[in-house]
Parts: sequence; structure tokens; C-alpha cells
Amino acid sequence: MTSLLVNRRDLSFLLYELLDSEELTERERFAGHSRETFDTALDTAHDIATEWFLPHAAAADEHEPTLGADGVRCLPAMRAALATYVETGFVAATQDEALGGMQLPFSVFQACFGIVTAANTAAAGYLLLTQGAANLVRRFGSPAQIETFCRPMLEGRFFGTMALTEPQAGSALADVRTTAEPAADGSYRLTGGKIFISGGDHDLAENIIHLTLARVRGAPAGVAGLSLFIVPKYLINADGTLGRRNDVATAGLIHKMGYRGTTSTVLSFGERGDCVGYLLGRPNHGLACMFHMMNEARTTVGLGAAMLAYTGYLHALDYARTRTQGRPAHAKHPASPPVPIVEHADVKRMLLVQKTFAEGSLALCLYAARLVDDAFTAEEESARGDARLLLEVLTPVVKAWVSDVCLEASYQSMQTLGGYGYTRDYPVERFYRDNRLNPIHEGTNGIQAIDLLGRKVTLEDGAAFTLLLDRMRTTIEAARSVERMSGYAEALDQAVRRLSATTHTLRQRADESDRFLANASLYLWLLGHVVGGWIWLEQARVAAHALATAAPSEQAFYQGKLLACRYFMTWELPRIEHWAALLERFDDTCLSARPECL
Repeated sequence: MTSLLVNRRDLSFLLYELLDSEELTERERFAGHSRETFDTALDTAHDIATEWFLPHAAAADEHEPTLGADGVRCLPAMRAALATYVETGFVAATQDEALGGMQLPFSVFQACFGIVTAANTAAAGYLLLTQGAANLVRRFGSPAQIETFCRPMLEGRFFGTMALTEPQAGSALADVRTTAEPAADGSYRLTGGKIFISGGDHDLAENIIHLTLARVRGAPAGVAGLSLFIVPKYLINADGTLGRRNDVATAGLIHKMGYRGTTSTVLSFGERGDCVGYLLGRPNHGLACMFHMMNEARTTVGLGAAMLAYTGYLHALDYARTRTQGRPAHAKHPASPPVPIVEHADVKRMLLVQKTFAEGSLALCLYAARLVDDAFTAEEESARGDARLLLEVLTPVVKAWVSDVCLEASYQSMQTLGGYGYTRDYPVERFYRDNRLNPIHEGTNGIQAIDLLGRKVTLEDGAAFTLLLDRMRTTIEAARSVERMSGYAEALDQAVRRLSATTHTLRQRADESDRFLANASLYLWLLGHVVGGWIWLEQARVAAHALATAAPSEQAFYQGKLLACRYFMTWELPRIEHWAALLERFDDTCLSARPECL
């Protein structure tokens, strides 16, 4: 049976034809792997996803976790699914063998995790947070902290969270009020409250490790005074066993429109004055540490958005191929038989929107994951440096642009099914509700846009942005000589020129910070669409080469890549002209709007 989670042929195309993942096995860290081990990991992920995660996805949405006198309770089926994921070693898959890992490339792992996310995004949320928390403790923790907190997370016995947001501060982390007082034993006592903490309480693991931003009393104001603390739900005894319950209380559960199986909590620290925390990293460097987990989470949020769009597309395509309704314009006689709705031009349009955004976004997410591999394992330091720069400038795009366009794709999935798409009889309305949360996860898309224009584009005097343009131009030149690609190459070349000119114009007034950043969200769309065009031109270039010698059974797949590229270049890329014009004249409609007029 064809999978409705992901097109495995497409995954193979992305990993092996577009990203050349087999080349990674020539590097020392991945020398124990081969294409066969990568495929085995993908097969295992798909088996787990279909057998353990998918069956209870709807139930997890309908029956949210509950908070009672004995704590938060989740579906037993979710506990079983997460335990199966843990048993296969996926939580530690990318880690050193010394920590129980497989040393699997991050790009291959993300493809595996994406399959699981498509099956049950609510369950995958706990894993995303735990994997990120473990990486953060491994990166900044002492040997004792790694052994006490990181290893149990990699073993799946402990789960993790990010505890940043506070009711009065929201995304303005400079206004965090949670405080930490040093204790005589070298630990700290935390007091404060956090809100919207995903995975903040549950019964899915032995312990929960909250990585918590707080301000040591007397530290500088603003983000410069924030430190990062390890705050376990249960304290750990010297022998590694669980001790008493820490002074962290779940004050309530928040009920969101999507991800309803992932607990969203209000946490209270130190109600009894005895919330024990352990400093992670250096004092007053908490936000810098936390950004390592946040950036990893942001790229994985983009991956989750892409996979929700992808599975929605496959469900819509399956429905459109089997649902008969209506007749084409040239055969309206009632005696003529109705046709599958996939034959109607507007349904094809909706499916092309989904295919283009979902497949293109997945390609971009896996490209970003490959940059992570290159940043840590490329043989040349220059290649590692380039990968880090590209990852810096692309992270806001992967998180925000992908979550926006994939939400549109999820909407089109619902619309393809007509009235049925808006009912719970089909899963596409759940995919939409889940995907609607991704523009808010790990920092609103507006904040991502400000980060992109205000920091990433100007990083190292524009070095990251310039490098990105160079990569695009390399693809453009390679595509010019490919049959049927020259027109698309020219279109992208003009888009890159416009992006470059618009960015230059904006940077001329960077000292006028309010005006410079007022339309940052539009700039993110501009850059995101040009990046999307680049990703599609690169896919089409590879597909065009392969099509020349492809077996008959493979031709439709490669032709589908060319079709999606044509759609993006014809329907989507031209939209940047209007956005660029607005940006270049520094339109102040939004900036100058008086609150009383809104």
C-alpha cells in the first residue's frame, strides 16, 4: 500500500540525488554507515510511525491530557508509542557511540523523525523537546550533569522541556522575572512562573528536566542577566535513583486548537521556597546557551510543518483520485459519466499548491539538516564555516516561511476534500489545526522576520547573505545549460537580483531601526520565496538530468518535479515584485497606524 505519510521515492530523491547523503559515509564520524543503514533507519521509522504512532493520533486529539490530584495523565497508547521509539534508539541516534548513539547523520535522522511527525505530531512534540534538551546539556553541561541528566534523556527515561515564556513577558525575554538564589551546596533555589511550556508535565517518562531561564538575584537587567538552569521534576539521588519531588508545580493545562495531545502547561517554581536548580553553562550566558536548543527546535518546527503539509497533500491526492464528482466543461451532458475530481483544473491547482509547498519545504528542511552535518563534520574548516553561516541565515526561513506556506498547503488539503475536509471524519482538518500552531512555536514568525532582517542578513557585514546568494547563482548557472531549465534559471536570476537590490536599499537605512524593521515580515516572505525558487530549480535540474535515462516507471516522478518547478516559477515567484516594491519605498502604513484607529 502507498504510504500516506510521505512519498518514500521523494525521500530517496532528496537524500541521495539532491543532497548526496552517501558522500557523508566517507567522513570518519559516519564511516560505519552506508546507504543500506540509512534506508534501514528510514524503514524502521516508517514501521514505528504506522504501527505505533498513527493508530492513536486521532484519539490523542480527541482525548487531551488531563490534570488531576495525581498529576497529568496521557493516553496509554502514546506512552507505548514513545517507548517503542526509545527502544529503537532514535532518541540518541545522532549522538556519539559512547553515549549510546548511532552517529547517524542529522540529515538522515531528520528524515526519519519527519516520518514519525507526520504520523502523530502531538507525540513527536515530546521527542523534539527531549532530543533538544539532551543536546543542550551535552553541549554545555559538566561531566556530572551529562551523566545525571543528559544520558537518561538519551535513554528515554527522562524527557525534557524549554521553560522560557512568562505571562507578563511573552516573547520579550528581557522581562523574565523568575529568580535564582545561590544555595550553600552550589545549587540554586528558583522562584517564578512559566507559561505555555510544552511537555511541562505528563506521565510518559520517569522524570522531566526543565531547562529554565532565570535571573540570579543581582544580575544585570535585560537578556544580559539571564542564566540557564536544570530544574528536574524529581531530584536525583547520588546513586542515580529518583529522589523527592522538586518544588515545581503544574498550575494548570492550556488547551490549544492543535497539538492537543502535547501538554501545554503553566508551571510554578518555588511555591514552597525549595525549587532546586543547577546552573548550566556560565552565569549570565543563559540565552546564548538556550539559543542552541531554540535554533534546533526552530528547524524542527519547520520540518513538522512540512510533514503535516506533506501528509495532508497525500491524503488530498488520494481522495481526488478516487472521488468522482462533476464533469469537465467540454462534456457537461448529464448522460456523460462524472470524473474523478483530480481531472478538474482547479483541483489540480490546489494539489499543485500542496505539492510545491510541501515537497519544496521538505527539501529545504533536509538541506538545512545537511548544513548541520557539514558544520560539524566537513573536512575543510572553510566548508564548516560556510555551513554555519548558511544555517544562520536560513534558520528563520526554515521556521517561519515554511510554517506559513505549509499552513496554506494544509488549508488547500481541506478544500480539496470539499465539505468532508472540514469534518473530523477525515484527518486533514486535524493537520490544519496542528499546522496552525507552527507559526507561533519557538518564537512568532514576526520575531523570526525581525531576526532575519535585523541580525542574520547583516551577520558579519552581510557574509551569510552574500554566501546564500552565491549558492543560488551557482544553481542558476548550472541550470542555464539544461534543456527546459534556461527560462526558469533566468526567472530566478532576476529574482535574486531584485532580492539583492532590495536588501541593499533596506540596509542603507538600518540606523532608522523602527522604519528598517517595520516591514520585516514582508522581507521574510520575499527572501523565503526566492529561496523556495532556488530549492525548486535545484530539484528540477537534478530531475531533468535523471529523466534523460530514467526507466519508464520513474518518468512520472521526475516529470512531477519539473511540473512543480514550473508552477512555483510561474505562479509564486512573480509575487516578489510587489513585496520588493513595498519594501523599497519603506511603506509606513503599518508603522504609522495610530492605535486608536485600529
